[in-house]
Amino acid sequence: MKVVSNTFPLINLAWIGRLELLHELYGTVQIPEAVWHEIVVQGAGQPGAIEVSHASWIETCPVDNKLLVLALHQELDAGEAEAIALVIEQNADLLLMDERLGRETARYFGLNYTGVIGVMIEAKQKGLIGSIKEHLDSLRTMAGFHISQPLYLRVLQDQGEL
Repeated sequence: MKVVSNTFPLINLAWIGRLELLHELYGTVQIPEAVWHEIVVQGAGQPGAIEVSHASWIETCPVDNKLLVLALHQELDAGEAEAIALVIEQNADLLLMDERLGRETARYFGLNYTGVIGVMIEAKQKGLIGSIKEHLDSLRTMAGFHISQPLYLRVLQDQGEL
């Protein structure tokens, strides 16, 4: 399975010490150069910088279609624009993206995407984690991850944790 990630899924999972879930679920994860730059260069000293730079299973890939990136960059940040372009170029199976506008753009292009919550659900279903609640609570308190209370409760209910 080919998977491309944007910045925030990597950072948020690193915040709670669970970045390796991506490797356990998907094997190799590709990121565009802009995402590498946002996490490792601009984010030096922040959660995710060291983890991403040392993860041998995260591959940094250049994006060839600079015109598409430029067009997408009108509405999206550099990492989001390059991640979407890379999914299209690589014909990847899945995009990891949490930002609303990025997800809407991915939907427009007919791309499959999920975010950190979807990763947590899949990890629980595959027996990699025991509790989604514990991880969502950590994301909220440690990483400042925003999840509305109705969505939080729905996820917990759907996963049998309420």
